[in-house]
Amino acid sequence: MKVVYVDVNRCVGCMSCQRICTFHQFRKCNGQTPNIWVSVDMDRRMIFTSTCLQCQSAWCLSACPVGALARDPETQAVVVDEGACVGCGMCVISCPFGNIHMEPRIRVAAKCDLCGGRPECVQVCMAQALHFGDINELADIKRKMARNTPKVNLMIRAVEKKDEKPE
Repeated sequence: MKVVYVDVNRCVGCMSCQRICTFHQFRKCNGQTPNIWVSVDMDRRMIFTSTCLQCQSAWCLSACPVGALARDPETQAVVVDEGACVGCGMCVISCPFGNIHMEPRIRVAAKCDLCGGRPECVQVCMAQALHFGDINELADIKRKMARNTPKVNLMIRAVEKKDEKPE
């Protein structure tokens, strides 16, 4: 199954992914809220990016009382049938990662649908922090990157202060 993988160590917080996602949603006439989020915490100097993980056993699928969520047969992405969605928000509540939201303008659930198999956010990411591929292959790449990342060991030692005055 293919997913959008976020390398949080590369993300620079430019929010290009959010802007293109908003534009893509607006172009489809189904909302103006992005389905990928970038949070910048200046106090802690952290950037956090999140989008739907397209879970294999997605709780949102079973939580929907009207069956408005289903897997796309081509992309295997969990997609929302906006015509069937009644806006109850059960899928929003059931997602343990908070990656489904209610689109305020049209009052239906919204989430990443992988742009039909070619996520636009991945295409515009200038820091190359977003990747699209098979979840297992991406996990292997992440493990290899973690092994190849040099570890910094700091050694602190006390230095005795010497008097500079001759006695």
